Amino acid sequence: MMHRIVFLDRSTLAPQVRLRAPAFAHEMIEHADTAADQVVQRLAGAHIAILNKVPLTAAALARLPDLRLVAVAATGTDCIDKAACQRHGVVVCNIRGYAVHTVPEHTFALMLALRRNLVAYRQDVIAGRWQASGRFCFFDHPIRDLAGARLGIIGAGVLGQRVAALARAFGMVPLIAAHKGRSDMGPAFTPWQEVIETSDVITLHCPLTPQTRGMIARPEFRAMRRRPLLINTARGGLVDEAALVEALDEGWVGGAGFDVTEGEPPAAGHPLMRVAARPNVILTPHVAWASEEAQQSLADQLVDNIELFVSGQPGNIVTGWPVQATMAAPAVAGMTPDAQPADQSASAR
Repeated sequence: MMHRIVFLDRSTLAPQVRLRAPAFAHEMIEHADTAADQVVQRLAGAHIAILNKVPLTAAALARLPDLRLVAVAATGTDCIDKAACQRHGVVVCNIRGYAVHTVPEHTFALMLALRRNLVAYRQDVIAGRWQASGRFCFFDHPIRDLAGARLGIIGAGVLGQRVAALARAFGMVPLIAAHKGRSDMGPAFTPWQEVIETSDVITLHCPLTPQTRGMIARPEFRAMRRRPLLINTARGGLVDEAALVEALDEGWVGGAGFDVTEGEPPAAGHPLMRVAARPNVILTPHVAWASEEAQQSLADQLVDNIELFVSGQPGNIVTGWPVQATMAAPAVAGMTPDAQPADQSASAR
């Protein structure tokens, strides 16, 4: 069987990233970008869709009877109607574990730059402030060490745990936050309110779900007694961004390092764009995941996922298995529902 594969948004991977050809008979079509109204046309007759951020809706799925696999070129799957995929017998698989170094390193890059006021000092140097001071150094902006600081980590998955390990290496005190509203998660977790009230830095590493949307909002900012830095390399919708701007204006937080926004790219009038030039704000364009090493690992795992599916042994399943989901029924005759892992949507991308 000749499998038709369509990659809807190849430009979401850097041009230098190698995407090897799958080891089975196939036709591969790549589109740099795909608008929402082009999805059905481009996936017509396709057995396998590769996408990153292109929305795949229930309406589109209903018009794609040949589709059997959606291979997401990322960890997060919030752009896909997974319930509709399940109904139509379409497997969704994602990428896992590839960002275990790049996202935590970006997290600490933001944390260090803000904690040590690197942006403010760089701006001063460019403006001639060093020469004007007449001294070997000047102290216009406070500098704080990471050692001894309390780091509140929201999200206890692979990335959250890696951030906690790096925090310990810096001499920080990592606090893994219990879920908001939960008091039964055991001694490994610090109560939500304690994390909000007592952290010097708070960093987000959880998926965006209906339960986590807007989890950091005005009540949380008002409760932050230590004026923490807020770092978000997960999803923009986790934070009420208008409330964040108010928190920055009122001094409820000491600064913000964000790699994500609600709606990407953000419009010119987006709340974070209005404060992006402030020295205590760093906004990067959703690149925490994008080290060259991580992107290549992602691309390799993407093809692995497709090959495993075609062989009848799919991996990294988010939803859709084993409901009439493969190219050929005999390849999956021995599979049972026990083979389906739980949804592991995460925050890397």
